[in-house]
Amino acid sequence: MSIAQHLAVIDRLCSEDYPAEPGRSDVGTAGPGYHLAELQTSGDFWEDDSTGWEETEDQYEADRDALSQLLAERWGAPDVFSLWSVLDRSMEGEDIPEPWGVLGSHVPNVHLWQVDGRWVALGVSQWDKELPFQLVALITEIAPP
Repeated sequence: MSIAQHLAVIDRLCSEDYPAEPGRSDVGTAGPGYHLAELQTSGDFWEDDSTGWEETEDQYEADRDALSQLLAERWGAPDVFSLWSVLDRSMEGEDIPEPWGVLGSHVPNVHLWQVDGRWVALGVSQWDKELPFQLVALITEIAPP
C-alpha cells in the first residue's frame, strides 16, 4: 500500500462508526470504540541473520515518520507517546482499556493526535523478533491510559 492509500484508510476510519463487537475488519481489527488498521506488513525473520530485521525496522520507522509528517501538516505536530509504561502496568495486573492494552504489548511508542474527539495513533508493531513488522494506525475514542 502507498502513503496515499494509508491516508485514505485513516481518513475513512476517522469517519466510520465503531462496531458493537470486537473482531476482524477489512483492514485489521475493530471493536467498541476503536479501529486498528494494519497498513503494511513485512515478511517474517525466521531465517534472518539480523541484517534484514534491522533494515526492515528502519524502513518501517521511516514509513511511519513520512506518514506522520503528512498528518502533521493537517493536524499539527504529534505527541510521541511511549507505551512501555502501559505494558508494565498491564503486566502488574492493572486493567488497561482496549485497544491500548493489546497495543502496548507489541508497539513501543506511537505518534498521537487528538482530532475531532478521536485519538489517532501511528506505530510500528512487532510481536516477537522472528515475526513481521507492521505499520499500524489506531483510531479510537478511548483516551490513552
